[in-house]
Amino acid sequence: MNEKTTKGVKTLLGNPKKAIIKISVPMMVGMGVQTLYNLVDGIWVAGLGPDALAAVGLFFPIFIGLIAIANGIGIGGSSAISRKIGAKDKKAADSVGEHSILLGISIGILITISIYPLLHKIFNSMGAKGNVVNYAITYAEVLVAGIAILIFTNIGNGILRGEGDTKRAMYAMILGSGLNIILDPIFIYIFHMGVVGAAWATLASIAISAVLIFYWIFIKHNMYVTITFKNFKIDGIIISEILKVGIPSSLAQLSMSVTMFVMNIFIVRVGGTNGIAIFTSAWRIIMVGIMPLLGIAIGTTAVTGAAYGAKNIDKLNTAYLYAIELGVKIEAVVMVLVLIFAPQVSILFTYSKIGAHISKELIQALRLLSLFLVFAPLGILTSSMFQGIGQGEKALIMTVLRTIIMQILFAYIFGLVLQFGLIGIWWGMIIGNASAAIIGFVWGKIIINHLK
Repeated sequence: MNEKTTKGVKTLLGNPKKAIIKISVPMMVGMGVQTLYNLVDGIWVAGLGPDALAAVGLFFPIFIGLIAIANGIGIGGSSAISRKIGAKDKKAADSVGEHSILLGISIGILITISIYPLLHKIFNSMGAKGNVVNYAITYAEVLVAGIAILIFTNIGNGILRGEGDTKRAMYAMILGSGLNIILDPIFIYIFHMGVVGAAWATLASIAISAVLIFYWIFIKHNMYVTITFKNFKIDGIIISEILKVGIPSSLAQLSMSVTMFVMNIFIVRVGGTNGIAIFTSAWRIIMVGIMPLLGIAIGTTAVTGAAYGAKNIDKLNTAYLYAIELGVKIEAVVMVLVLIFAPQVSILFTYSKIGAHISKELIQALRLLSLFLVFAPLGILTSSMFQGIGQGEKALIMTVLRTIIMQILFAYIFGLVLQFGLIGIWWGMIIGNASAAIIGFVWGKIIINHLK
């Protein structure tokens, strides 16, 4: 199959609207299961009480940062592979895959060595005390130790996405997340491991998913991209091409981690650890709502990348606008559902006696933050298009504008300066995201017009 055109490649090079659907739908399903795991994980941890839920919330921005690095390299490799396919250069696509894997694993080992000893200082600096800090440290130690496995899984998934094979990427995601859902209650309650049990369940699931991806890449050899390392030579141009998109993508996602870190500090100041528990729970639901959009984003990067590689700007523009239209429609429906069913959803996180007192504020947070969803497609899908055409620095600029600048600024003004408390922070996040998303969409159209 090495010299043959696979179904995924045919999809990439075909009708852009159909390509967006065919590539995005499997990723929506995979991410749906992955997001369901995140939700179920929060529900199981909630049974341990607000302190345990807050501990996971404190680690959340750090975990976002670790995933950002893994995803960044995966997106950089995926984008480069799509462009090589569009340019009909298979040898270069193979080289991108090999460089991505070696680069990612090396970075993963370096991260574990550098971050692991600093976990105590990081959590103490966030202002939390007592059991919350102890829970957060033990939870974090497990996942930080296994970051190299996480990065390999993301890069392997990125290679599959880059060649349009999102079905197998979906299978890997479903396997990992499905196992996590099953293992969570076993490790947390049956093995009496508490919060750290959730971390071990996550790492075990990622490791099994990594084994499946390893089998596809190195043993079965039925992908378009062939990775053998037989004649491997370090190529500075290939590394540069991966990092040109990968580093800005990682930094863009790290900016979201920074935002969550700062938001946690704001929330602790105005709402204490209960505020963290409310935010962590509500944000898990918003992430469920954004899940279809993340699937569309993967399709957007792959299809626009292939169109750019083939120098077909009209096809690129069609894919981009169709993705935006699809995303806005889906997120509008999700927003309405959250608004209606917020009381029922809140029960998932407040079913324990010691957590019931945050129910009213959680419902309020869910309804306000749902407004975040309808503006998200404009920003997220424009960033994905920038990644597809190899201009990752523009995606970074837009994400920094949306997260670090606009969201933090407005959350600080409404939450702390004007002293509107938690409600002010929710409104700050909504207004900041909406403003930056609109600016990003206009910028995206300007860039495409310039390419024409």
